[in-house]
Amino acid sequence: MTWSQIKVTCKVQNLETVKAIMTAIDVSIMVEDYSDIETGLKTVYGDLIDESILNSDKSVASCSVYVSEDQNIAEHISFIQTQLDSNKIEAKIEVLGTNEEEWSTAWRKYYKPTPIGHRMVVVPSWEEYEAKEGEIIIDMEPGMAFGTGTHETTRLCAELLEENIKSGDYLLDVGSGSGILAICASKLGAAKCAACDIDPVAVRTEVENAERNDCHNIDCYVSDLLSDVKLIDGKLFDVVTANIVADIIIRMAPDIGKFIREGGYLIASGIIEEREAEVDAVVTKCGFEKVGAKHEKGWCAELFVCKSAK
Repeated sequence: MTWSQIKVTCKVQNLETVKAIMTAIDVSIMVEDYSDIETGLKTVYGDLIDESILNSDKSVASCSVYVSEDQNIAEHISFIQTQLDSNKIEAKIEVLGTNEEEWSTAWRKYYKPTPIGHRMVVVPSWEEYEAKEGEIIIDMEPGMAFGTGTHETTRLCAELLEENIKSGDYLLDVGSGSGILAICASKLGAAKCAACDIDPVAVRTEVENAERNDCHNIDCYVSDLLSDVKLIDGKLFDVVTANIVADIIIRMAPDIGKFIREGGYLIASGIIEEREAEVDAVVTKCGFEKVGAKHEKGWCAELFVCKSAK
C-alpha cells in the first residue's frame, strides 16, 4: 500500500489550531517546529544538530498526516482548507508522495454511489445508478469542496437531518462546502434553504450542484460563519446544520440563537467524540437542549433543540 503525506505549513502561533484540524483526519500527526532551537546550540552539540534545522525559519512550523491510497485525499484537502479559512489562518498545503494531477482526479475511483440516511443515495455525476423504489437521489459533483457523503461527519449529519426536518421547513447550512446538506433538505421537503460558506469556490460548487439537482429553493452565498447570514422572508430558521469542527461550533454557539426559532433544531457535526462533552456544555449554556446524537468511527453529530430564541 502506498501512502501520501498531507503537510500544512503555518505561522508558529497558529500551530496548535492546525494540529487540532489535522487530528480530525488522523490522530497520528507529525509536527515540525524548530522555534525553540537556538543557533547557539551548535557550539554545544556540534554535528548532532543539522545545519538546515539551525538555519530554518523559526517563525513557521508544519504539521503532517499520512493517508493511505484508498482514502479520498481531495476531500481531506478540502476539509483542511475549509477549517483554515474558518479560523482565518493562512497556510500552505502540500501533498507529498503524489503529484497534484493525481490526487485531484484519482480520488474519483473511490467515490461511488453512497447511501446516507434511510432513503438518500449520493451519486457522483460521472457514475450511472438505477434508483430503487423510494430512494432519493442526490447528484453530486463535489469538485474541491468538502462534502461528498463519504465522510462520517456528513453521513451522520444527513441522518439527523432526514429524521428531523419537516415539509415546509426553512433550513440554514453553515460551512456548507459542496452544498450536500442543503440539497438533502430541499429533497426532503424543505421550503427554502440557505447554504453559506467562507470559500467562494465552494459557493460556486454549491450553485452548480443545486442546479444539477433542480433544487431552485437554495440560496447560496459567501459568509464568514454567521456574519453575513440573511433570514429568508424575515423568518427564523427551523433547522440549522453546521458540519464544521468543535472549535468553530463553540465559537458560533452564542450567536446561533439569533437565527433559529424557539423549538427549532441545531444539528452540529464534525465533532470528535473526545470533544462532545465540551460542545454540549457550551451549546446548552447558550439556550439549547441536547436531544440526540449519533456516533461513527470516533466522530459525533449532535441534535439540539432551541429552548429560548435570542
